Order: sequence, then C-alpha cells, then structure tokens
Amino acid sequence: MGSKKLQVWLPLMFSVIMIIGMYLGFTLRGNTAGAGVFFRNNGINSVEEVMDLVKTKYVDDVKQDSLDDYAIDNILSHLDPHSVYIPAKDVAYVNEDLDGKFQGIGVEFQILGDTVNIVSVLPGGPSEKAGVQIGDKIIKVNDSVKMAGVHIAGDEIRKYLRGPQSSTVSITFLRGKDLKRLVIERGMIPLPSVDAAYMIAPQTGFIRINKFAATTYFEFMDAITKLQKQGMQKLILDLRDNGGGLVDQATDIADEFLDDNKMIVYTQGTKSGRMDYTCKKEGVFEKGKLVVLVNESTASASEILTGALQDWDRATIIGRRTFGKGLVQNQFNLSNGGALRLTIARYYTPLGRNIQKPYDKGREQYEDELINRFHDGEVIHGDTTKHSGPIFKTPGGHIVYGGGGITPDVFVPFDTTMQSRAITQLYIKGTLSDYVYNYYMQHKTTLQPFKTPAELYAMYKPGEADWQDLVAFAHKDSVNLSTVPLNIKADIMRRLPILLARQIWRNEGYFEVSNENDAVVKKALELIKD
Repeated sequence: MGSKKLQVWLPLMFSVIMIIGMYLGFTLRGNTAGAGVFFRNNGINSVEEVMDLVKTKYVDDVKQDSLDDYAIDNILSHLDPHSVYIPAKDVAYVNEDLDGKFQGIGVEFQILGDTVNIVSVLPGGPSEKAGVQIGDKIIKVNDSVKMAGVHIAGDEIRKYLRGPQSSTVSITFLRGKDLKRLVIERGMIPLPSVDAAYMIAPQTGFIRINKFAATTYFEFMDAITKLQKQGMQKLILDLRDNGGGLVDQATDIADEFLDDNKMIVYTQGTKSGRMDYTCKKEGVFEKGKLVVLVNESTASASEILTGALQDWDRATIIGRRTFGKGLVQNQFNLSNGGALRLTIARYYTPLGRNIQKPYDKGREQYEDELINRFHDGEVIHGDTTKHSGPIFKTPGGHIVYGGGGITPDVFVPFDTTMQSRAITQLYIKGTLSDYVYNYYMQHKTTLQPFKTPAELYAMYKPGEADWQDLVAFAHKDSVNLSTVPLNIKADIMRRLPILLARQIWRNEGYFEVSNENDAVVKKALELIKD
C-alpha cells in the first residue's frame, strides 16, 4: 500500500522541486547579472560576448560591420599570411579572377586627364556589337551620370559599366566632334588565363599562363593543340608572375606532361587527411622538350606545376627562385555575405618537398622577403641564394630543395634597367601607356600596314622625333627624360614597339614582341634547341 502511495506522490514531488529550482535559478541569475556570467551558459564564447556587449552597451554608436571586419582581421593576423577575410563588398570582384569571367560590356579604358578613353574593344563582345570604337570618349552613363570633367575613379567607372548579363546600359560617347548614344546589352566577358600561344621558333612553341582559373585547363588545351598542328615538338611554358589559383587546374595541366600514374602533388593538414593528385590519363605532351620560366612572383598553383615537373626531371626550370607558397586555402562563405579563405593544408611535391617559406616572424617580414631579395642582390647574383630547407634528389640525380620556393636549374638575373628612376616614374604615373595610346590614335594610318606583331617588330623603328615627342609628353606629368643616360633612353625606345603591339593585339602581341629581347626567353631558346 505504501509503495502505491509513493508511486502516486513521487512525480508530484519531482515537479514541485523542479519549479522551486527554476525559480531560485532565475532569482540568482537576476541578482548576479552585474557581476559577470555566473549561472549563465547560452553557448556563446567570450569573443561573441564582447561583441554583443559593445553593440548593446557601448556609450557611442559603432558601425557593426566595421567592428566585425576588424575583429576578424585581427584574429587572422595571428595565423599564416594567406588566411584572409574578404568583405562582402569585395567577394564578387575577387571571385571573378578565379571564375575566369565577369559580366560587363567588354571594353578597356584609360583615364587621360579627366576623360575616359576606350583603348580596347573585345572582338565579338557586347560593345563591338553595339558599335563602340577605340578612341571613343565616355561622356555620360544612363543619361545622368557624368563621366567627363569630374575626375572619376576607375573603380567607380567599372561599377556603372558592369552589371547582370542581359541587362542594358546607355552610354553617350564623343567620337571626334560627334556625340553618339549607344545602348549596350551586357554579356559574359572572359578573363583569359593564357596570355599568348604562338610558334616562337621552328618546331618550338611558347605558351604564357597568367593564373590558374576555372577556364585555364581548357584554354591551355586549345593553345597546345593549335601549336601542335603547326608542328610544335618543343615547348617553352612561361609561368613568370603567375600568382597561382585553383590547384586542380595546375594538376590537370601537369597530367598532360607526365606519363603513367606519377604523383603530381599531395596535400595534408592537421584536420584534413592526405589527398593525392596523380596522373590519370595519357598526356598530349609527354615526350617533347619542355622548359618552364619562373621568377620571384611565380607562386602557389604555378609552383605545384613547376615542382612536379622538376621532381620528375621532366622540364628544365629557368629564371629566378619562386615565391615560396606551399599552403592550400579553401574559401568558406559567411552569413554576412563575406568569405574566409582559410589555410587547411600544406602541399608537397612528388619528392615530399614543402616549399613554403617561413612566416614565423610576422606578416610584415614575410611580405618584405621579396623586397629583401632585391636589396640582398639575390635577383642579380643567383649564387647568394641560401638554401635553408632539406635536400632532395630527383630520379635523375639532380639536387633540389624544400622550403623557400623552387630554385631554378638555370639562373637568369633580373634586368636592372627596370630599376631606373625615369622608367619607374613612367610606369607609376601611367605616362608611357598614355603616350603610346595617343601615338596610336595619331598614327593609325602609319601602323595599319603591319598585320602581325612580328612585322611591327621587324619594320617599326621609333626615331629621334618620337623621342622628343615623348620627352615633351612626359614633362607634362613632371617626368624629366631630357637628362637620362643613353642606355636608359635606348631601353625606353625599345619598349615603344612592345607597348604598341599590346595596344593593337593586346597580350598576344605584347609578349610576341617583348620576347624578342627577353633574356630569360633567349636562354630558354638556347637550351631547348640543343
């Protein structure tokens, strides 16, 4: 009988005790609210608590977005130099480079004085279809936004010209003395990864890749297929100034050079397991002679490709020591529209090399490391390179190193004429490119007979009158060329045909002409013909 009574009253007793406990808990919480977080655990950490308190209790108004951005940047500053936060306003622009395309009207422009000049029109693009021409000057956008005489910034101009595919924008141009209003339907504009692909010598092709974006492998395959149809049996692959990008694009290209099921690269992190990238198919260029050009700005995915080819003795590497980035980032989208590129692993070449340079002395010293190579003379004298990383031996018996980038097999020094103050000022102020555009517009009939970059290089020779025009033009930008030494003058004059080739044929023309006097390319041609 007592047992039955207990069964009836026990649940009621527990209920009463629970209610009393809840009451006491809330009372204690209220009494201790000013003293901290006693009896409080709602799942947030101290960083979130501080941010909430600043937001709800701070004496002045604070822009929450700015505070969040600052806090995130401060946290990441204690990690590696390549873990970065991308604010929401920058995500679309940053992703365009990796996507290999953006939505816009398909023009390039330069701001001369206070006027926006169209210097290039994408063949077959929205602007060409609408009738836009090189030399047109933008006066208004959408009949209301003035573009002339207002000193508008380049980023602001791009904001008005770009927009969703199939949307329209009306632009008023000045062509000569006539005003023309054109309505342009925006489209998808490619951002090519392959700058140039042409036959640089008999049986020898040249391909330059500027990044590894979503379209890079397909662009590369189009380029190498075209050159093989022209009789290419040897290849110079230019990865100078290639800052990297998508790993799978670099490994897919490596697969075209390496045979069997060779290892290309593997990645591994403390919280991410090992992932191997190996050859999966027969490549289109597994046997021909291959030379790869690199410099101090060759980084990340381009170092993966270079490292694989060097480890397997597949290519001769020419140039200067690469950047030294052996970390892998993943991009994570955040709830505020921003994104976090977080380092999740290290990558290792087939021999097990991680070529990441040290970053334990802080981001400032890490970023200054490239500058120090110039100050220390390494880019001039290759023998000053100090190898602090471990030593590895390739199957062919060559010594290679881990840590601090990839050391080329053949060193070619930096061209010191680039450090001339006069040349530096011409580029920093945009004076030389402005002059070349003006020259092109004034001499179209003279330049029209040149049908290829090779013809321009062979037949166009700027003279003393052109030099004096440039001196006068530069003087308006406060650049004094009248007293430069003869060797600097000669170097500037050599650059004029190169920049004219870019104006007429864009990057393909630029590299085809500039390669004629490029010391690294010349060394590659010497080695590849043996």
